Amino acid sequence: MDEEYDVIILGTGLKECILSGLLSVDRLKVLHMDRNDYYGGESASLNLNQLWKKFRSSSSPPTHLGSSRDYNVDMSPKFMMANGALVRVLIHTDVTKYLYFKAVDGSYVYNKGKIHKVPTTDMEALKSPLMGIFEKRRARKFFIYVQEYLETDPKTHDGLDLTRITAKELFTKYGLDDNTVDFIGHALALYRDDHYLCEPALETVKRIKLCAESLARFQGGSPYIYPLYGLGELPQAFSRLSAVYGGTYMLNKPDCKVTFDEEGKANGVTSEGETARCKKVVCDPSYLPNKVKKIGKVSRAICIMSHPIPNTNDSQSLQIILPQKQLGRKSDIAMMQLHILRQRFKMCLLCTHKSQERYWI
Repeated sequence: MDEEYDVIILGTGLKECILSGLLSVDRLKVLHMDRNDYYGGESASLNLNQLWKKFRSSSSPPTHLGSSRDYNVDMSPKFMMANGALVRVLIHTDVTKYLYFKAVDGSYVYNKGKIHKVPTTDMEALKSPLMGIFEKRRARKFFIYVQEYLETDPKTHDGLDLTRITAKELFTKYGLDDNTVDFIGHALALYRDDHYLCEPALETVKRIKLCAESLARFQGGSPYIYPLYGLGELPQAFSRLSAVYGGTYMLNKPDCKVTFDEEGKANGVTSEGETARCKKVVCDPSYLPNKVKKIGKVSRAICIMSHPIPNTNDSQSLQIILPQKQLGRKSDIAMMQLHILRQRFKMCLLCTHKSQERYWI
């Protein structure tokens, strides 16, 4: 370890591993370290034993849950838009050869005490129980406008400048009621709260178009895809890319401390009595807690279930958005169900963003 590197990276989360891979491809000498004995950091996928060790260090998982190796439980669960920016990055960097993906079966929204499938096309809007017959016609016109909209072609703008009018004004033009606006903004455009209604409508239209394009890409029941063995596969894929181009990895390195020169610039990392020198240090916030500012907070819950979520057509994998208005909250709750286990159990992951508090993520 007592060598000099161009860059030392601390933490094997997704962002850190993407940088490690790209810097190594650029022929920089990279040392990548992590205090854990597994890849992924806060983006890791843990087996059952690792999960119990992380949250219940004094006990072992119940035997009726089956083999630990059958589980891949994500610490930061996220679905990927099938036509989104991250998928394009994976294709561009060619790390898809290290990954296997599965289309997510369904996308749902909670409305008036019931779970409904999210309509993503004009034809699905006509069949949806979320709207009455007249509202369906108005929603269909809105979806057709969004599908045909091209930012570079004024003929598709219908006389509207989406950089000047707000999302609320666009919805009002098509006569959409509050319930329809609620599921479009939160279950299609995936906004966490209603602040977007007062912002230019262009970003909202782009998000809805991305949802429709992602749905069409794999002809599945939702616009989302997911790594077959958990989200922790993404950091590992970029780690492999880095290693192929000469990157050096060290896991299970405790007490990694960044050293600074007289001018206050980072110039190395010390661990277990050894020091590696470098020109730059990249790390996740947990390695430099005194140099970051807390700006938000995410609350998550992990549930192991023996049955699918009711009213979801027994889908093996799905997302349910619970909009803030439906719950009387200040931000949404996202619920993801995964069935990537060989056991009979399903994994339900809940996530909510508490924007009213000010913490770093």
